[in-house]
Amino acid sequence: MRETKTQLKERTEKIIKLLKRAHPDAKCALNHANAFELLIATILSAQCTDERVNQVTPALFGRYPTAQALAAARPEDVEEIIRSTAKFRSQWKIY
Repeated sequence: MRETKTQLKERTEKIIKLLKRAHPDAKCALNHANAFELLIATILSAQCTDERVNQVTPALFGRYPTAQALAAARPEDVEEIIRSTAKFRSQWKIY
């Protein structure tokens, strides 16, 4: 039996409360200002350290602040910025 939207919302709220109680000081190690930046930083962190991602993303988001801007970017330009994050070609499928 599928949950109703109300049941799903209630279950989600309960899970969030439990997580906050279990991990009250939890903080994301990736620097980000919005969901777009967190998504891209998470993808980049798959093959390198969060520290390295935090060094690369200011330039990346400075040049491409939105998903639309990044999608319109020349792959070579993005490669240049994220090169130090290790296996950038396999992460981005831009070759």
